[in-house]
Amino acid sequence: MQVRAVIYHPEDVSEELYQEALTRVDTDTQAKVKKFYRREDACRTLIGALLLRLLLNERGFAALSVSLAKTAEGKPYVVTRNRDDAIAFNITHDNSLIVLGFAPGVHRPPAFSLGIDVMKVQIPSRDTLDSFIEIFGEQLTDLEKAQLTPDVPSEERKRRFYWMWTVKEAYTKALGLGLGFDFSRVEFDTINRQVKIDGEIPKGWRFTMFTVPDGLDLYEGVVAEFVGGDLTEVEDLSGEAAAWLEISRSTTIMQRAVEELPAV
Repeated sequence: MQVRAVIYHPEDVSEELYQEALTRVDTDTQAKVKKFYRREDACRTLIGALLLRLLLNERGFAALSVSLAKTAEGKPYVVTRNRDDAIAFNITHDNSLIVLGFAPGVHRPPAFSLGIDVMKVQIPSRDTLDSFIEIFGEQLTDLEKAQLTPDVPSEERKRRFYWMWTVKEAYTKALGLGLGFDFSRVEFDTINRQVKIDGEIPKGWRFTMFTVPDGLDLYEGVVAEFVGGDLTEVEDLSGEAAAWLEISRSTTIMQRAVEELPAV
C-alpha cells in the first residue's frame, strides 16, 4: 500500500498551469472539472485525477486508453484485462490536501477493498469542541463517546475524534458503500487502537494511520485495506517518515503531468 498526498494552495497554481494540466485528463474528467463554480474545487478534483493518471502511466498503462468504470454502488475502478495489472485505489480530499491511496488489486475485484480518508484537525469557527462533537453523537458508539468526554485535554480530544471519523470514512469507502452506511456500526477505540464492526473485530483488515503537516495545520488520515486472513491490525504511523507516504506540492504534480502525460 502507498499514499501520495498533495498540498494545494490556490495562489500557487497559475491559470496557465491549470489550463495545461486540464488537457492531461480524459474529456469526461475535463467536463466534470469545468462544472465547478469555484476554481479551488475544480483544482482539487483535477489534481486527484492527475495523481491516478500519473500512477497508471508509471505502471505502463497507455494514458489515453485507460478506462475507468464504477460498481453498482458507485466505487470507481480501473478496467484491466490482465489480473496481474489490477490496482486498488481510492482518492479523497479535505481543505488543502488531496490524497491517492493504492495497492495491488488482490481481494474483492473489480474495485477491490481499499479506502482512504483525510481530515484537517480543526473545529469550524462557528462551533465549540463540545457542540461539534455533539453534532455527530448519533454516529458514535458508547465507547467512542466515553473517550471524548470534556475531561480529556482539548487537543487530544480533537485528535481522537478525527481518528474515529477517518476510520469510519475509510472503512466505508473501502467497502464502496458511501452514503447511507450507519457509522455507529464502526467503532475505533483510540486508546487501545482496535476497530470493531457491529461489536466484533472484523477479519482480514489493515488500518494504517498517518499524518500530513501543512504549515501550522495538521491532517489525520487513515487507509483501510482488506488484506485477507483472520487477523485485523491497526498501524499507527502518524508523525513518522515513511517510504510509502509521498508528499508533494500541487505545482509539482501538475507540472509533472504536463511533462509526462500526452495532451487530450
